[in-house]
Amino acid sequence: MTTVRAVLALGGNLGDRKQIIKSAIRALKNTEGIEVVAKSPLVESHALTEAGVDESRPNYLNGVVEVETSLKPGDLLDRVREIEQEHGRVRLERWGSRTLDIDIITYGTLIKAGKRLELPHPRAYQRAFVLVPWALMNPAAVLPGHGSVAALAKTVESEVWVVA
Repeated sequence: MTTVRAVLALGGNLGDRKQIIKSAIRALKNTEGIEVVAKSPLVESHALTEAGVDESRPNYLNGVVEVETSLKPGDLLDRVREIEQEHGRVRLERWGSRTLDIDIITYGTLIKAGKRLELPHPRAYQRAFVLVPWALMNPAAVLPGHGSVAALAKTVESEVWVVA
């Protein structure tokens, strides 16, 4: 069976953030067709809303995992949404607080714009909470269409703190 390397970003700002992320990674590991091959350190950041940083909301805890998967992109998206729901994710407000958010950042070198899924993630190149842990996990990583993840991480303005 053919497999593809994919990068997933996990984060949340409600509940026991660290335990929820650990549990979500276990759920990924227990999914047929997904093997977690690397995990980043966790970073903390202020909440990001459509209007920008919102320090009045709880801080986010974020991390990145690299997986080897035989799932097609749409099936992988379905699975990560299931895992979000299993961990109490409720989609009421775009940019709202949440227990868990899992984004597919890359799926191999695939570049695709669709209604359900855009690859690579369209805002990953702007997000320190994705780029910093990803660069710490894999300093040689490349974001298709944008270049070196480590170089991109140095250009973003948002603050993140490595916590674990």
